[in-house]
Amino acid sequence: MSIGSCLRRAIVAGTCVLTTASLAAAQESHSESVEQFYKGKQVQIVVGSSPGGGYDTYARLLARHLGDHIPGNPAVVVQNMSGAGSNRAAGYIYSVAPKDGTVAGAIFPGAILQPLLGGTPVQHEPAKFLYLGNANSDVYVCFVRADAPVKDFKDALVTELIVGASGDGATTRDFPVMLNNLLGAKFKLVMGYPGSREITLAMERGEVQGVCGIGWTGIEILYPEWFAKGTIKPLVQLSIKGHRDLHSRKVPTTLEFARNDDERSVMELIYSQGVFGRPFVLPPGVPADRVAALRKAFMATFADPRLLAEAKKMNFDVEPMSGEDMQALVTKLYATPANVVEKAKQALTAKPQR
Repeated sequence: MSIGSCLRRAIVAGTCVLTTASLAAAQESHSESVEQFYKGKQVQIVVGSSPGGGYDTYARLLARHLGDHIPGNPAVVVQNMSGAGSNRAAGYIYSVAPKDGTVAGAIFPGAILQPLLGGTPVQHEPAKFLYLGNANSDVYVCFVRADAPVKDFKDALVTELIVGASGDGATTRDFPVMLNNLLGAKFKLVMGYPGSREITLAMERGEVQGVCGIGWTGIEILYPEWFAKGTIKPLVQLSIKGHRDLHSRKVPTTLEFARNDDERSVMELIYSQGVFGRPFVLPPGVPADRVAALRKAFMATFADPRLLAEAKKMNFDVEPMSGEDMQALVTKLYATPANVVEKAKQALTAKPQR
């Protein structure tokens, strides 16, 4: 036998050995149970905002209990990745994070709607996320300092109000821009704050006069001095249905100021993100059995008496939506008629400010 023939046979034999080894590894990985996979591992929740705000607080509440309900009981930790209205975190989850079920994201609802309605390119496709679930629906609110020139929402239609905002896709940017375009409100935006915590601090310091697009849930626990001293007050609700507490305080909704059906339909589409006020996502490609286990654990966590007791002390609403229902809702949103989508896009396009 020639040396060349021997080499060819050796190469072929080596290839067969490698192929067999690869198949064996694949079979072993496929046969590994969810419990075996997660045992001894760490699951990371990447939050698309800075520490201390509502999204961060909900994520940490979930993290304290989620591991108890995942097979294998992995440790669950939170990492903050603020920027671009949580689109930075969404892009990381979508394109960079491991697709094995060890990383989830807590992102703004605007990061789900923005690719449908916005004009700024993003690094993720919301319809392709695997949705873990949603912690609660939310009612967004405009708040103002008591010494601001605007005392009610009618004033905001004729008098300038300086409001703090994050980036594109954040409700603190998108909602006041929409109200300027649709209703002729006079909100002047100061952009670039990493999250709601920084905006509220700026408002308390007098850097800005108000903010639009912060969720109402838990706000009296986070900022009790606002209402005890009356230094800051709710101006208007940015929601389809509104919140019972705010209704009792006679705080109107912006839908009451819609002048025609077109304005109402655009606001309702944009406010639909309030239905999934605290969404949690997984990257595309996570194995189906791990997705199913994590979705089951998510719902079990938000039914856990220990979490519910903790949420009650924090005055946090818990109204979970399953990952399956969230997936179906996002699919439906991305099937919205093109004419309605176009009107909403125009409403979210910022015009030059004087």
